[in-house]
Amino acid sequence: MLYKKFVSPIGVLTIFSSGKGICRIDFENEESVLEEFEEGSKFYIEECIRQLDLYFRKKLKKFDLKLDVYGTEFQKAVWNEVFNIPYGVVRTYGQIAKLIGKPNAQRAVGQALNKNPIPIVIPCHRVIGSNGSLTGFGGGIEIKKFLLRHEGVEVH
Repeated sequence: MLYKKFVSPIGVLTIFSSGKGICRIDFENEESVLEEFEEGSKFYIEECIRQLDLYFRKKLKKFDLKLDVYGTEFQKAVWNEVFNIPYGVVRTYGQIAKLIGKPNAQRAVGQALNKNPIPIVIPCHRVIGSNGSLTGFGGGIEIKKFLLRHEGVEVH
């Protein structure tokens, strides 16, 4: 397992990869357990950094990376649905629940997104409360606001 730090407009992101793909992105306000990883720069990490850089320069709207994520089937269904939310579009937790065939599971959707190992790439910042509120985000609400505004979403 390898990691590399990337300085972005929202702070330092730590990108982790396994031999199969990107497995995690941590914000600088999160505690990363770096002792378990080796600092390095293999293809998956370099490609992730390249695409993140393009995203932050508004030259990339959809990530195309090899991912290596682990979770329950429900979590993976949520993450997959969220991965497909277009750039500059928001969905509610309830809409995601309906789209995965679990119309009453909006709280569980929120819990699955709380476990999203690859924020920004799996764009959980595009999921909002039913009343338009910006709820929970691993990087903090200010970063969620920044990302949404960056994509042209009007936030208050």
